[in-house]
Amino acid sequence: MLSDHQKDKRSTLYRILKSMLERITRREEFDLFVAWLAISLAFTIIFIAPAGILGGTAHLEPIDALIFFGISLVTVGIGFILHEMAHKFTAMRYGFWAEFRKDNTMLLIAVVLAAMVGFVFAAPGATVIYTDQNRMITREQNGVISAIGPGINLLLCIPFAIIAAFATITNASQILLLVGVIGLRVNAMLAAFNMLPVSVLDGRKVWAWNKGVFAILAVVAFGTLLASYYLL
Repeated sequence: MLSDHQKDKRSTLYRILKSMLERITRREEFDLFVAWLAISLAFTIIFIAPAGILGGTAHLEPIDALIFFGISLVTVGIGFILHEMAHKFTAMRYGFWAEFRKDNTMLLIAVVLAAMVGFVFAAPGATVIYTDQNRMITREQNGVISAIGPGINLLLCIPFAIIAAFATITNASQILLLVGVIGLRVNAMLAAFNMLPVSVLDGRKVWAWNKGVFAILAVVAFGTLLASYYLL
């Protein structure tokens, strides 16, 4: 049986989770859902055809392609949604309202590039932070909000690496190994891509705020990504 302390802790966590979910609007849920499906499809394509469809596809049965898509839905879904929600709720901690908005053009580009050249341009949209003339966001706040997204992806690399290592050591099912490897690689890719200091990506805002934090996140992100290819 749970102690009173454990029950109170569970009740507090439930209230916090419920409060967070209530702050996700219907439109935001729809945008997240569409973006999640699109980038999951893009990643599925590069796993099946690493050089793009023009470079030839792996000889997979339809059921195998569905398995890759299912794994992408789980691994990309966790990484993408937690990345964007980290931006959202960090901004809200600073007192700003924030919502994710999909970008249909960028979603189309992501799928087309994956199909043509085997590269995922993972910019399915952005978490928009709403400000007004009375209270503008500071460079530090913007930097922290931006850094938390790639940071979450790097943290997610740890459990997926453990899953991959466990599946390898115990000779577990191939699907479990794929979940670990793909989860590690996808989250490393999301972190590394978003840390590029260009355009509207997180890296540019982190660089403008704190170059030391930028350097640490960028080195860890690209190092983890390279390790995922050489070690696994």
